[in-house]
Amino acid sequence: MASVTALHCISKGSYGGVLSSETRAFHSSKLPNLRSQTAVFEGLRPRNVVDSLQMRSNAKAVSRQTKKATPAASTRTYPIVICGKGMNLVFVGAEMAPWSKTGGLGDVLGGLPPFMAAIGHRVMAISPRYDQYYDGWDTSVVVDIKVGQRMEKVRFFHCYKRGVDRVFVDHPLFLEKVWGKTDGMLYGPTPGTDYDDNQLRYSLLCQATLIAPLALKLDNSKFYSGPYGENVMFIANDWHTGPLPCYLKSLYQSRGIYNNAKVVFCIHNIVYQGRFALSDFELLNLPERFISSFDFTDGYDKPVKGRKINWMKAGIAEADRVLTVSPYYAKELVSGEERGVELHEVLRRKQIYGIVNGMDTTDWDPMTDKYINCNYDARTVMEAKRMNKEALQAQLGLPVDRNIPLIAFLGRLEEQKGSDILAAAIPGFMDENCQVIVLGTGKKDMERQLADLEVRYPNKVRAHFKFNVPLAHAVMAGADLMIVTSRFEPCGLIQLQGMRYGNPCICSSTGGLVDTVREGLTGFHMGPFSVNCNCVDEKEVQNVVRTVKRALRVYRTPAFAQMIQNCMNQDLSWKGPAKKWEEFLLSLGARGSEPGVDGEEIAPLAKENVANP
Repeated sequence: MASVTALHCISKGSYGGVLSSETRAFHSSKLPNLRSQTAVFEGLRPRNVVDSLQMRSNAKAVSRQTKKATPAASTRTYPIVICGKGMNLVFVGAEMAPWSKTGGLGDVLGGLPPFMAAIGHRVMAISPRYDQYYDGWDTSVVVDIKVGQRMEKVRFFHCYKRGVDRVFVDHPLFLEKVWGKTDGMLYGPTPGTDYDDNQLRYSLLCQATLIAPLALKLDNSKFYSGPYGENVMFIANDWHTGPLPCYLKSLYQSRGIYNNAKVVFCIHNIVYQGRFALSDFELLNLPERFISSFDFTDGYDKPVKGRKINWMKAGIAEADRVLTVSPYYAKELVSGEERGVELHEVLRRKQIYGIVNGMDTTDWDPMTDKYINCNYDARTVMEAKRMNKEALQAQLGLPVDRNIPLIAFLGRLEEQKGSDILAAAIPGFMDENCQVIVLGTGKKDMERQLADLEVRYPNKVRAHFKFNVPLAHAVMAGADLMIVTSRFEPCGLIQLQGMRYGNPCICSSTGGLVDTVREGLTGFHMGPFSVNCNCVDEKEVQNVVRTVKRALRVYRTPAFAQMIQNCMNQDLSWKGPAKKWEEFLLSLGARGSEPGVDGEEIAPLAKENVANP
């Protein structure tokens, strides 16, 4: 087993250290506060001075000769990774699908990295080890990290999937709280509540992320070998990773380490900012000079009244560039306090760029979907959808009639998604010949409101309040229209999945919905809604009713059939967004950064998942 102390992962080079040939322990003279600590590389490949200098100078790990991948045993084929001279990219986030997910953040950390790998970049994605993931192997690398007032031992688990090194930070702060409850308890014991030690948990994640590229020797890929080294690009996601650029500057760059590294901070939902008491800044063990980046005052009494620290504000202020998940959402964030949630001025000073998300087109593919009654593509969609609708109606106990337009809502039942607006609007269009299906979980008062509508309209409304993957796929294949009533939506995924299955979208005009749903071509816009979640505006309810009725008038016309074709003929995968991400990252001008090459959409699954320590 290799036991590595934080910041002691590199031997000699320009660190002013001396490598003992007998103990292979690195003693640093450049880091006096850590002089008494050593890094014992018992299980790591011993490195001499030449090794160290190579690792410091080579921002890109060794690219092996590209070979054609052996086809997998399954019926699904995976194209090869095409290796260029691209960048070393390290994504980090609090969740990463399919291992952990509560929303869009998990989807991005799961879906984007494989496409960055496919165009020739070496990619690592890091998240906490919340559960006993069957495909994550212990690397045997252990590091000591200061968390609060204690030194904690942290391990790294690893698997290699679809061309990406998936790294899981292992510590009881994550595993003991969430084990067996990964789907819904990542941040607190119940929905809407936080664990008291979330600051310590995600401080640990940030610090462990900075160690991983130096300490982990990952040799599973047939294209790359060895540690990622120092010339890397960190992509930090949402408030949980806000302190990462501060730790990079204070613990590493101040000591001549990671001098060429850059940090991009990506905002997935600005509502969640990581606001804590000002006195909690000392828990982060950061120099006082960073307190101005965290300092924040709002008009709320939670978690305390008055001055606070704001993790997202620090991430925005200290990162090299700031990004979000759609161009229109980027405009909304700087438009004012209401949609910028009191960080609009900070973002105006920093500037923010938007790239719309892609979606997983492998699991969500009507041609191969194992959960639906009749598979289809753009040529067979019209008849197949009627058959799938009849199967869905029968399954849910609705009158079976292929000619009745079926409107579907899939999502969390909460204020952001506007499920209360939808519930208020449904009675307004029940005089139309249509059916409505709601599938989602969330706040109990909203569930009761929708359940009452099912009782009131037994032949027209069905509400299902349990997470059900097969039913979600069946609804996508059997519906005619998706409805998205979000008060705000940074990007949105459900409209992408709906269009993939040939469902034009009735949606509010906000965030990524503006960027992805085109009025009259792939959907119907209802206009923007207020972000005030404390009440339901009757004008907005009427906008929903009018737009639904407008969509129903278009149903079964040649125009609607063309909209279905428009929806299905789009490329909604991560391939296009990945190229825009590459352009954005290259614009930072990091030393050694080069573009990759055009590759296939999905990189191959690795045959082995073991990370060599």
